[in-house]
Order: sequence, then C-alpha cells, then structure tokens
Amino acid sequence: MFRRVSRERVHTVSGGEVAGILVAVFWAILVSFLAVALARLAQTLRATTKLVADVTDQAVPLLADASTAVRSAQTQIERVDAIASDVQEVTSNASALSTTVASTFGGPLVKVAAFGYGVRRAIGGRKEDAPARTRRDVIVGRTVPGARRDKRTRGKKD
Repeated sequence: MFRRVSRERVHTVSGGEVAGILVAVFWAILVSFLAVALARLAQTLRATTKLVADVTDQAVPLLADASTAVRSAQTQIERVDAIASDVQEVTSNASALSTTVASTFGGPLVKVAAFGYGVRRAIGGRKEDAPARTRRDVIVGRTVPGARRDKRTRGKKD
C-alpha cells in the first residue's frame, strides 16, 4: 500500500491504520460540532434565564397593582350595592306616597270637577239653535256601529 520511507527502515501503512485515522478525524469533527452546539445552547440558556429574571422583576409590581385594583373595584361594588338598595327603598316610599295622594285627593278632586262641570252646564244652558252633537262611543279603538254618522253627511257641515 503506502510506504513510508525513512532512513532507517521502511514502514508500510496498513488499511486498519488508515481506517483508524479516518475514525479519529470523524470523531474530531463530531466533537467540534457538539462543542459549537453546546456553546449555542449555553447562550440560549443564559438569555432565557435573563428573560425569566426580567419578567419576574416586572411581574411582581404588576401583580401588586392588579391586587390593588381588584380591592378598589370590590369597594366600589359594595358602594353601588348600598346605593341600589337605598334607591329601591326610595322608590317603594315614592310609590306608597303616590298611592296615598291619589286615594286622598283623587276622589274628591274628581267630584269637584264633575260638580263644576254640572254647574257650568246648568248656568250656561244649551243653545236651542245649535245642532246637537252626536255622541260616539269608542271601544278598543273602534266606533260602535250604532253611533256612526251616515256616510252621506260625513265631512259636510250642517
């Protein structure tokens, strides 16, 4: 195969030695790639550790602020609940007052108004030359058929 010539003796390189050299070179390349990969992995771990530390430093104050905001919101909700119960009480009182006023003054006022209307009608009298107005009864938005005017006189003045 290959012969190495030296002054003293000639040494022949065998196939096993060539294979051993190839394996050694392969392992050297493999170890180099692994060293580069481990170096990059170490960089990534350092960056991740720094990122986690920064997030932790920022998250603690944010959590404290969020806790304060939740407490404030709870206080405001309690205030709104108290106001709502007070409004409900005022509403029921106003309803009772309205019912009392209507029952106290409503009946007598209607009677006084009816009496005043009757007195005016009695004093004023009714003009005899004025045509009598026809009364129209309305039930649920419709006119009772017997109280309708004749179609021919509709829209005409007497």
